[in-house]
Amino acid sequence: MKKAILVSACLLGRPCRYDGASKPCPAVQALAEKYDVIPVCPESMGGLVIPRLPSEQRGEGVYSKSGQDVTAAFFRGAALTLEAARKHNVAFAVLKARSPSCGHGEVYDGSFTGTLRPGNGVAAELLMQNGIPVYHEGELDFLPSDGE
Repeated sequence: MKKAILVSACLLGRPCRYDGASKPCPAVQALAEKYDVIPVCPESMGGLVIPRLPSEQRGEGVYSKSGQDVTAAFFRGAALTLEAARKHNVAFAVLKARSPSCGHGEVYDGSFTGTLRPGNGVAAELLMQNGIPVYHEGELDFLPSDGE
């Protein structure tokens, strides 16, 4: 039986990004050969519509480009993502880099200028706080070889 992993749905080709597009990543899609892939989109799971204005983290919150506070939706989506991880007993997660929900290691700084800062997305941070390793699509070489 294959081990389960969470994967950002946009990396699998699902059009759930803020702009209504996807970011299919063939290397991530190929993980389905070895793992039971559980697609997640914390932002849409949290109730945000597709398409929507882009959002970025600023301070303790998350705000859309128009200034709307969307923090509650991001935290709701993160909680539902953690729930899915626990339900499926996932070994780890592969999430979309730089995303305000899924980013691992760096996220946009809240200025909407394309500037990155060290940090993690809301869902990625919650997963890690609960012992679930998180990687982004640029870190596939670092995945555990046995899924553990």
